[in-house]
Amino acid sequence: MNNVNNQFTEVTTKDHPSNRKADWIPREQRKKILLLSDDLRMQSGVGHQSKEIVLNTAQHFNWVQLGAAVQHPDEGKVFDMSDSVNAEVGISDSLVKIYPSTGYGTPDLLRFLLATEKPDAILHFTDPRFWEWLYRIEHEVRNICPIFFYHIWDDTPYPLYNENFYRSCDWIGNISKQTYNIVKQVWQKGKDKVEDWQISYVPHGVDEKIFRKLPTPGLIQQAKERFFGQDDVDFVVFWNNRNIRRKMTGDVILAFDHFTKQLPKADADKCRLLLHTQPVDENGTDLPRLIRDVTPNIRVVFSTDRVDPHQLNTFYNLADVTINLASAEGFGLGTLESIAAETPIIVNVTGGLQDQCGFVDEKGEYLHPDKHFNYDFGTNADGKYKEHGEWVLPCFPTQRGLIGSCPTPYIFDDRCDWKEAGDNILKFYKMTKEEREARGKAGREYALSEGFTAKNMGNLFIKYMDEAFEKLSERKPRNFTIVKVV
Repeated sequence: MNNVNNQFTEVTTKDHPSNRKADWIPREQRKKILLLSDDLRMQSGVGHQSKEIVLNTAQHFNWVQLGAAVQHPDEGKVFDMSDSVNAEVGISDSLVKIYPSTGYGTPDLLRFLLATEKPDAILHFTDPRFWEWLYRIEHEVRNICPIFFYHIWDDTPYPLYNENFYRSCDWIGNISKQTYNIVKQVWQKGKDKVEDWQISYVPHGVDEKIFRKLPTPGLIQQAKERFFGQDDVDFVVFWNNRNIRRKMTGDVILAFDHFTKQLPKADADKCRLLLHTQPVDENGTDLPRLIRDVTPNIRVVFSTDRVDPHQLNTFYNLADVTINLASAEGFGLGTLESIAAETPIIVNVTGGLQDQCGFVDEKGEYLHPDKHFNYDFGTNADGKYKEHGEWVLPCFPTQRGLIGSCPTPYIFDDRCDWKEAGDNILKFYKMTKEEREARGKAGREYALSEGFTAKNMGNLFIKYMDEAFEKLSERKPRNFTIVKVV
């Protein structure tokens, strides 16, 4: 995990539309949610989405977070972020506190927070394997308050080994259509009678007011000069990920190399691969050495500084296409941010990346998590549906290897062909700038119409968690069973 910034960016109330207050209820009447996830001040994907969840529901819920980091510099402190959140969202009575933590917590720390903050529910977020300590004490916790889970799962086969994790929760919101179906199939086939309200589709969303096409070229030109100096550059492929194995950075580099080899040298010299990542990561590889030894003729530029979302939006505007060839990807925020900024994408058809492709069935209808996904159809990685949105050139996996570990006994690892990805880059290159812009605009329209916005994500949390509170209030209290041991 990354280091944290100590404050949100201050924004005045007048900059925010009044519809942020549509679900406002008085502070003293709100349910309090204890959020267990990456510190929402962090730049990690989980941290960023945690922030968006809080910002877009702060008028309806009070929030206390156990904010995790690997080695948290603020551990032992408590931060009251209410004033910063008020300024960010345009209200005056939010309640947002952060208890920084090294790691995702312990039973004793959770017991302290339950006693001190008295939350109405726990919402935990990210891979269930991080929360085994929580599930071990779920009977104790759920006699105090319900457990909610914002969940993602990268791939099939159906992880039957997750059944007990799901049974430890009262409500599960799912980030992708594939995850929604996976949870439904695993949980419903288990020992519990699962009700429809307990499993919901809550897609990730980005702030479309930040990630958008910039109306003036000034900031884009500054970014070009920062990365490319005075070089004559007319085509940019952008990659925004951590340099780790499953992100397949090497394949992205090979794809770009394959693309440039199909161009005259003078044209290839005007193309750049912009990698927003750390060049060397022990969980990934030494990218400069890879480029120097394997693809020495391509032009690659690294962006290594931590940037805020507004700066990141400039990168998407600078690019002609954004690429993600990850072999396992829960969602893939970078490519969603890209189409929100009207920059087209190339993606591997796996995990949550599928949702960004706009696949349609024989009737031209977008794939629906209930109508199309079922036990027999858990992913489109096999290419059952091929027709897609014009803003994307997808690469279907050519190899699906079944890998595993002791905590995760089996899961598919989806590998696409980097040569096909390079050919897709060439297809975008051969389009006119106007055609690429039109395709990117269609991508933004799709993202907004399908609800991939931070505000819609917040609205869905409000809708489904309110429903969960109502349904749970009708249940009989959970009681401990006394067992005599002889």
